[in-house]
Amino acid sequence: MHKAWVINSYNGFEGLSLEQFPDEEPGPGEVRLRVEAFALNWGDMDLMEDRYSYSFSSFPARIGMEAAGIVDAIGPEVADIEVGERYCTLPHFYDNRGASGESLIVKARYLTKAPAGLSAVESASIWMQYLTAYYPVVELAKGQPGRVILVTAATSTAGAAALEIGRLCGATMIGTTRFEYNRSYLEEAGADHVVLTDASNEGLVEQLKTLTNGHGIDAAYDAIGGGLMNHYVGALAKDARIFFYGMLDSEFPQIPYAALFQSNALFQAYSVFNYVEDDEMCAKGIEWLNNALAAGDLSPNVDRVYPMEEYVEACRYMREPRRAHGKVVIETGIR
Repeated sequence: MHKAWVINSYNGFEGLSLEQFPDEEPGPGEVRLRVEAFALNWGDMDLMEDRYSYSFSSFPARIGMEAAGIVDAIGPEVADIEVGERYCTLPHFYDNRGASGESLIVKARYLTKAPAGLSAVESASIWMQYLTAYYPVVELAKGQPGRVILVTAATSTAGAAALEIGRLCGATMIGTTRFEYNRSYLEEAGADHVVLTDASNEGLVEQLKTLTNGHGIDAAYDAIGGGLMNHYVGALAKDARIFFYGMLDSEFPQIPYAALFQSNALFQAYSVFNYVEDDEMCAKGIEWLNNALAAGDLSPNVDRVYPMEEYVEACRYMREPRRAHGKVVIETGIR
């Protein structure tokens, strides 16, 4: 038997309950992970309220796509996975096989070896944020010197990851935040410029054009949506791309077609899941991140660690306005 947090309806994290479940055996192509730690993500929070791009097929459902643990059983047709070694899950839609428990059955293709030298908590904190940012910044926007990339809601873990990756690529990175006190954090993460946003965002286009010497932005990595998008599109450079990956505005944006026509820009509804599903792209992302970690160019940033029994409290903390930044991780206590 093992413990797992589950929800039984779309009533948010306050409806989570910690329950006992029988251990399962992995099927063909599957692996069983003894979960040591799992991370919280905003997508999981939205999923618990049925505000995500995917929905559960049934209840009860476990939450979480990001975990690290020790493989203790493998099913038929599984190769290159070592029992007794620590692995991490890769971003994917897990349906009701989420990571919020002491034991997890997962397809082998969604596992990667934990990076050397990282603890279980650190290993559980890196893959979602860095892979989410890697594909738009490196593979799609072709981050390099001379390219300008705007990162909205840049204090989020995925936003900060984009700034870090863009800095490594040599791109000019612009991060947005609502609060002046976040400036130093964003500059340390990799922002060349920090832009403060507010309800009106008056003068945002002119500010972006001034910061880029009239060039404009080549790509936007946008977790907010229409509330900000309609203010920055006037600063798009020719052939720019908008990667819309989050809904902090809570509603799908009205796509600003006129501005896209004028700049020959592309709007892409972006999900990292699609790139993890692509074997070649997935391998590229894993290799790039492992190399960056090994070189010390990137490192885990964990804000708080909660014990298994305090998962709901951890979710409440995620919802609060925070001056501290980084991943929130649950440690199961399993060894």
